[in-house]
Amino acid sequence: MSPRMLNRKPKYCRFKKAGIKYVDYKDPEFLKKFLNEQGRILPRRITGTSLKFQRRVAQAVKRARHLALLPYVTDMMK
Repeated sequence: MSPRMLNRKPKYCRFKKAGIKYVDYKDPEFLKKFLNEQGRILPRRITGTSLKFQRRVAQAVKRARHLALLPYVTDMMK
């Protein structure tokens, strides 16, 4: 194994760990954890979210953008 692999912490789905069943699109502060500085949705390989909840997060972010709770594009969000 490479040295990078040895000191990498294991990924986990924060939704399964916390027992969250519904991703609320009306909570923009929570959804910002899944966006980068430009406002793009972060991929699963970075966040560690399971496929089921990644789909729900993406749908929630899109709904929040449509209602203007989150921006589509920004310079520096965080």
